[in-house]
Amino acid sequence: MPEAATQSDEILIGRIGSAAIIRLNRPKALNSLNLAMVRAMKAAMERFAEDPEVSCVVLKGEGERGLCAGGDIRVIHEMGKADDPDVTRFWREEFPLNYMIAHYAKPYVALMDGIVMGGGVGVSSHGGHRIVTERTRLAMPETGIGYVPDVGATWLLPRAPGETGTWMALTGEAIGAADAIYAGLADTHVPSERLGALVDALGELKGGASDEQVRAVIDRFAVVPGESELEAHRELIDRAFGFETVEEIVAALRKEEGEFAVRTGEIISKRSPTSLKLALRLLRLGRQSSSLVECLEREFTAGTEILHNRDFYEGVRAAIIDKDRNPKWSPARLEEVGEADLDRYFAARHPVLFPDHRL
Repeated sequence: MPEAATQSDEILIGRIGSAAIIRLNRPKALNSLNLAMVRAMKAAMERFAEDPEVSCVVLKGEGERGLCAGGDIRVIHEMGKADDPDVTRFWREEFPLNYMIAHYAKPYVALMDGIVMGGGVGVSSHGGHRIVTERTRLAMPETGIGYVPDVGATWLLPRAPGETGTWMALTGEAIGAADAIYAGLADTHVPSERLGALVDALGELKGGASDEQVRAVIDRFAVVPGESELEAHRELIDRAFGFETVEEIVAALRKEEGEFAVRTGEIISKRSPTSLKLALRLLRLGRQSSSLVECLEREFTAGTEILHNRDFYEGVRAAIIDKDRNPKWSPARLEEVGEADLDRYFAARHPVLFPDHRL
C-alpha cells in the first residue's frame, strides 16, 4: 500500500492506509533521540489522537540496525560539561512523552526490530502493542556509563518476573525477543521480514479501531519466540538478586555455580559502583510505587544530580567518545559508596515534571 508522508530531517511522519507511521530517522546514530525528535513525535501523536481516520500509531526506526539506541547521550555529556542550564531539557520533555505513550488514547504499535536501548525502551515498552523480532537486542545499559535506568524503567523492571528486572538493570546486558517478552517489556514476536506486511494489514483497519482489533491483526503474523534464557535461570536470578544491597548480590553470585552466574558477576564488576547502588535503590522504590509518574519524577531527580557526578562523564567518554571501554570509576569499589552518599540523588531541587499529578 502506498505511503503518504511528510519529512523533516530526523522524524518521518506518514500514513499507510489508516495506520499513522512515526519513523525515527537518524540511522547513522542508531536513531538516538534528541529534543527536536521528542517534540516532533509528541506533536504528531497529539494530532493522530484527534484524527478519526487513524486506526493506530506505529513507531519504527529507519535503517537496518534498530529502532532506537536511546537518548543522544553525547549531547547531554557536552552540555553537562559546559554547565549549560538547559542540559536537563531533553529529559524534561522526554519523560512526559513516555507517560503519553503509556496512556495513549489509540492503539500504539512499537516495532522493536534490532537495537532497542535506554530511551528506545521508553518509546516502545510503555506502549500497548510491543513487537520484537529475531533481531531484537533490548537493554537498559546505563550502569555501564555512570548513569541509571530511566524513562520509566524503574516502573517497568520491578514488575518483571521475580528479580529479572534487577538483573537487567544492574548488568545492563542486551536480551533477545524471548527474554523481552518474558520480562514483560514486549508482547509478540514477529519475523522482521513480515513487519512490512503487518503494517499494511494494520492500515486496512478502519479509523478508531480498538486494541482488540489491532491485537487480532498482529496475532496473524506472530510466531513462537523460542526459549527465554532469563526464564531458564529464574531460580538463580531470584536467589542472587533478591537482596537489598549490591554487595550481598555480588556475594550471592560468587556462591552460585555455572557460566551464567560467573558471567553475570564479571559484568557487574565492570559497572559504576555508584550507579549500581543508585539503580538498586531506585528499583526497590519503584517496586513500592503506585504510578509511573512517581517513578519518572524520581528518575528525573536522580538524573539531574548525576550530571554533577564524575562517573557519568567518564562513562560516556569510555563508551562513546574515546571508545576505549575502560572507564575509571570514582569511587572505584562498592564498599566506598555508602548508602548516605546516595541521599543527594533523591533530594529534588527542581520543579516537578507532572504538576497535575498527585504522587
